[in-house]
Amino acid sequence: MTNDQTSLDKNPSASGTSASGTSKPEISISSTDSLKTDLSNPLFTHHSDHPSLVLVSKPLNGDNYSVWKRAMTMALNSKNKLGFVNGRILAPSEETDPDGYATWSRCNDMVHSWIINALGPELSDSVIYYATAHEVWEDFRERFSQSNAPRIFEIQRDIAYHK
Repeated sequence: MTNDQTSLDKNPSASGTSASGTSKPEISISSTDSLKTDLSNPLFTHHSDHPSLVLVSKPLNGDNYSVWKRAMTMALNSKNKLGFVNGRILAPSEETDPDGYATWSRCNDMVHSWIINALGPELSDSVIYYATAHEVWEDFRERFSQSNAPRIFEIQRDIAYHK
């Protein structure tokens, strides 16, 4: 491979498990000079991408997780960065590919910043020190996607009494 090529290798032997328990291939990335122009590479950052960017209009407050997750998923997918939160874009080895790792780390930090910008203050404080955007995403999935049957019953009861 030459210096002006970028490889995105789907590595079926290194597979993760999705929230539904199904296996999915992870993507390993080698960074090179073509990264500056290869829009299909998830490590590409557009000149309009910056850490203060707000991707969704309503911040996550805990009660709106499903809607927030869907909005963030669409926004991250449109920027070709969804793999940073779903665990499919793996960090290259810092020892064997220091440039690739630096590029991956920069993109991961950008996505992490975008997530923090889409949170209420209490939630942003709770995830600021996570190392990866994927860790934040998984934390929220574990915290907020669980069904809360007693709370659902309480809300349904309140709605019924207010009719």
